[in-house]
Amino acid sequence: MEIISVEEFYQSISTVIPEGLSREIGHFNIFRNEDLISKATNAKPVMPYNRRAYYKIGLIKGKNRAEYADKVVEIEKNALIFATPKIPYNWLPQEENQKGQFCIFTDEFLIKNKSGVVLEELPIFQPGGYPVFQLSDEEAEELTAIFEKIRKELSSDYAYKYDLIRNYVLELIHSGQKLQPASSLYPTHNASVRVSSLFIELLERQFPIESQHQKLALRTAKDYADRLSVHVNHLNKVLKENTGKTTTEIISSRITQEAKILLKQTDWNISEIAYCLGFEQLAHFSNFFRKQTSIAPNLFRA
Repeated sequence: MEIISVEEFYQSISTVIPEGLSREIGHFNIFRNEDLISKATNAKPVMPYNRRAYYKIGLIKGKNRAEYADKVVEIEKNALIFATPKIPYNWLPQEENQKGQFCIFTDEFLIKNKSGVVLEELPIFQPGGYPVFQLSDEEAEELTAIFEKIRKELSSDYAYKYDLIRNYVLELIHSGQKLQPASSLYPTHNASVRVSSLFIELLERQFPIESQHQKLALRTAKDYADRLSVHVNHLNKVLKENTGKTTTEIISSRITQEAKILLKQTDWNISEIAYCLGFEQLAHFSNFFRKQTSIAPNLFRA
């Protein structure tokens, strides 16, 4: 499994990076699915399952399969999809007649908007979320209109067009968040939510595991509580209130997700994977993985 850069993405579609896109505002571009398919050697190009070093929001029209880490979603007609550098994914067209469009952008483009909101803190980009939303024809047409506004603005000579495009990207993000279950959205920005957000950020900084020499520095609920300068009971209480899960459950879920990725997408032996994920003994990792998934690591890999 590789980390695919923006430059490598353009190479994969045999296109040079547009010269007019400024590095100062980050990289942004928009594409039509049918245009990329027309450049492929076959009508159903396969996107390798990798991490990408850029963000993506896509509107899919057609029968497809989307794979995110350990989630597989069958798309029958219309869908809005989100992708971040944190989670590996791929998109597999299941029929020739593919339509829709998508935009890609780097973190420099996305990081802050004029209101000062850090977009990575929004629920749509949080780990464990659901990044694929099936759409009705009416919803798909409404989102198509937003993508067309972005396309029109990108080709304009308006001096503040990237500020306007950021607003359109925010509109796409909020459209996705409105499709999420209400329980997955943070109700208010109070102190306990802030602690929860900092915990999630600290957890995600440890991933992805990219080398056999990399090892999780924080492994237990107490490790995180100490780093956040709160009592472990307080951390557990606020996480339970805001996510419905305990600290240990969240940590275990994220480690299990990474374990599945490493078992499926690397040729590392299971002892090496266990070490990287903070287990000193293979037996401890095997028991943990079996408890979380009801299957042994070697059987999951097979």
